[in-house]
This record gives sequence, structure tokens and C-alpha cells, in this order.
Amino acid sequence: MTQVETLATLIAEAGRIAIFTGAGISTESGIPDFRSPGGIWSRIKPITIQDFVASEAMRREAWNRVFSGVMKWTGAQPNAGHYAIARLVALGKSRAVITQNVDNLHQHSGVPADRVIELHGNATYAKCLDCGERHELEILKQSFLGAGEIPTCRRCHGLVKTATISFGQAMPVEEMARAREEALACDLFLVLGSSLTVYPAAGFPVMAQRNGAKLVILNREPTDQDDRADLVIHEAIGSVLPAAVPTN
Repeated sequence: MTQVETLATLIAEAGRIAIFTGAGISTESGIPDFRSPGGIWSRIKPITIQDFVASEAMRREAWNRVFSGVMKWTGAQPNAGHYAIARLVALGKSRAVITQNVDNLHQHSGVPADRVIELHGNATYAKCLDCGERHELEILKQSFLGAGEIPTCRRCHGLVKTATISFGQAMPVEEMARAREEALACDLFLVLGSSLTVYPAAGFPVMAQRNGAKLVILNREPTDQDDRADLVIHEAIGSVLPAAVPTN
């Protein structure tokens, strides 16, 4: 039996699949991997949440990065891997997608927004750090580029930043709790495109396996958890996963 056939069997036999995605699925759509050598953070120093809050200059730089497109967080299209995941959700095989990505591609591929658990937030809109009010980037872009105005909240005048989790910022409590529930409820934990080096998120596969779930890792490069997985495939997600997901 080939690795793809083994994966197809595990998916077919699973009652509930927890899907966990990282940068590797989005690099196949042209979005850069931030942490790998040559990634964006090796060329541009991250702005911590502490610096963003404390410094107007840092806030201006952060918004310059957003609107110049240098971060390349948005604007890509879903690939075959994203659509295969959407099919697993539509078939009822998976109730939610846990993702470390901020690019909104799972939603674009057809996964309902309330089924996407975003551990690191979302780069396609902004939020007030004080009251949580949502702000659309296109509106903020007009005032920032046109009048040089650093975005503030229309509701409470608090600081506004993209709805991503910055370095130094606390992980979202609700999303972490939902991810834990999925890890403990599944009988198959499917890792797609994550190096499993960023904690606490990388602890979910271990949690699921210790609770009796099978663990599958599909990632181009080796991970620290390969030796504990039931199946490891070092190939492109977009070519492997669609072949293993049932069509109906």
C-alpha cells in the first residue's frame, strides 16, 4: 500500500478528523514562510505588540508594511490542498480547521468562517486593541495613505492593528480552548504544512495522540514529531491530500 493509499484509508476510517495547518499549505499558494531561512522574518525585524503600543513610529512602520504589501499576507488564492480540506469539512469528516495561518485562504476555499480556528489571527482585517471593534483594511488604507493618519478606533479611539497575533501578544483564549476541544475529540489528527516548532500550538498533536487519536504529518520537511506519528509524508500537500480525500 502506498503512503497516499494509507492516508486515504485513515481518512475513510476516521469518525472525526482534527485538521491542523501551518505555513506549508500556504506556500503552495505563493505566500512566504515567515520563520524558515530566507523567510520574511529573516529579512524584516518583527514589531512586537509592546513596541506597537508604546511607539507611534512603530505603529506607522507596521501600517506601512501592511499597505505596501511587503508582508505578502493577503491576495493569494487557495490551492488544491485548501480545497481538499474544505471537502473534508463539507463531508462532515472534520468539524473545524485549526490553523496557524493568517491569510484567510481556508475561508476563501469554502470552509465556513465559524469552522476555522485561527490561532494566530487574521491579516485581512483589523481590530481595536481596546474594544475589539472590527475595521476593514480598505477604509483604513484610504486615510493612512491619503492623509497619513495612523488608524484609531471609530468607536472608542483606541489603537487599531491588523487582527493578527503579534510577537509578545497573548494567544487568543477562545481559539486555544476550541483547538484543545478538537484535539481531544478527534480520532485522527492531521497535520498539514506545519514544522511543529511553535508552541503552545505544536502541543495539540501530542495531546490528541495521547488521548488515543492517530497522528498523520504531511509536510515537505521533517518535523520534531515525525518519530511519534503513525504516518509521515514528506511531499506537497496539494498533490497528496486531494488524492486521499473522498469525492463524495
